[in-house]
Amino acid sequence: MDFSPINLTEQLIALKENATAELGCSLTTSELEAWRVTYLGRTEGLLPKAIKLLRVIPKEDRQATGSFANEVKSFLESKYSQQLELIKNQNSTEKNDQYSIDVTLPGRPTRKGRLHPTTQIIREVCSAFESMGFQTVEGPEVEWELFNFGLLNIPQDHPARDMWNTIWIENTNDNFDDRGGMLLRTHTSPMQARTMLKVQPPIRVVVPGRCYRYEATDATHEWHFFQIEGLAVDEGITFSDLKGTLYEFARQTFGAKRKVRFRCDYFPFVEPGVEMAIDCFSCDGIGCRICKQTGWIEIMGAGMVHPKVLEMVGYDPNRYTGFAFGLGAERIGMLKYGIDDIRFFYDNDLRFLRQF
Repeated sequence: MDFSPINLTEQLIALKENATAELGCSLTTSELEAWRVTYLGRTEGLLPKAIKLLRVIPKEDRQATGSFANEVKSFLESKYSQQLELIKNQNSTEKNDQYSIDVTLPGRPTRKGRLHPTTQIIREVCSAFESMGFQTVEGPEVEWELFNFGLLNIPQDHPARDMWNTIWIENTNDNFDDRGGMLLRTHTSPMQARTMLKVQPPIRVVVPGRCYRYEATDATHEWHFFQIEGLAVDEGITFSDLKGTLYEFARQTFGAKRKVRFRCDYFPFVEPGVEMAIDCFSCDGIGCRICKQTGWIEIMGAGMVHPKVLEMVGYDPNRYTGFAFGLGAERIGMLKYGIDDIRFFYDNDLRFLRQF
């Protein structure tokens, strides 16, 4: 656009109209900057070029034309500022919309974890015994030899110690006193002795916890596993109480139609000792792969508390009797859910764990 000193006011009016029209089409900061350079730029801007012609127009017209030129400049600068603010606000709104939360949408569900299948079994078993008046207690995993063996009728030279492959803990202190050495407990039975030393009968407790044995792993053995021990001591407790308690546990855990079988077995801290089995819940006792075609599944060992165990904790065996039992939590889970390898519980494979 070329300017002439003649009719400069009319040319400024045309410039104002063109600039205003183009400003409305400048929708981005880059387009707006191009508009500013075109109309208000100091060196090449059209308005500054027009203002330079004021010095050559007649003196009598210079003041009025100059005043109008300043009005046009103020007007365009004001419009430029308004358009720039509008574009910035629009960009800010679009950015906020990109990261904002639409409160009208349904909430995104939070992924929740779940209890490990072994923990589920432990809680289920403990709940069954708690419904029969038992209290759940826990004990240390690092145990003294006295509690793990001695007070359970398994002295130093007892052949029953060969039943356990023990993980001993090195202790630089040679003064072991009468408690012996330290080890990772091989069963949760030490809490039987600890409980009886602290509490007078009646006693009814179940003791869940992790145990450790120094042995190779395979489909049915792990070097660490969970065991649930049970103990009841009172006046007049008989073998019938043991059978009734374990039968009720089997019904609650494996179904109301379960049958129970007891056969003699040996455990150092009970006399007599029994092996408890239930009729196979998969084939109803007919015979299948799970029960190895026998129709029965062994689930735990149990028996009446040995009189020597009662004597060692200060109980009168002529007055008090009791029963004890122990079961493997993973074994219960394997039987209940048809799992054929105990190592699945500790492989941390989510494909396995998510089934429970």
